[in-house]
Amino acid sequence: MNKITSEQAFEEAISSAKPTVVVFKTTWCKDCHYIDPFMPEVEQAYADRLQLMEADRDDLPDLCERLGILGIPSFVAFVNGKETIRFVSKLRKTREEIEQFLDRVVEVSASLAKPD
Repeated sequence: MNKITSEQAFEEAISSAKPTVVVFKTTWCKDCHYIDPFMPEVEQAYADRLQLMEADRDDLPDLCERLGILGIPSFVAFVNGKETIRFVSKLRKTREEIEQFLDRVVEVSASLAKPD
């Protein structure tokens, strides 16, 4: 996953028409490390439908405050610079739950792309 290291890079990443999911994490979060082993495979499986990016909450505190990122890891999807859907819970996230969320991101993004 490409890492977002500045608010400018964040704005550029989320401005795409292709759905962008930003995973907000930290280095000290055990639940964040739990997902690390399988996320490369998940990213590969969804590469043709969306892009996954990573941001460290501790490196971008102002951005995270603006977005209301409290729990981590938090998954937030954007299309054309606008938030579409997020997956936040206090429970550890499983691969299956993450994949279900990413399926929903693809579904929501497709419905937004359809003309009225």
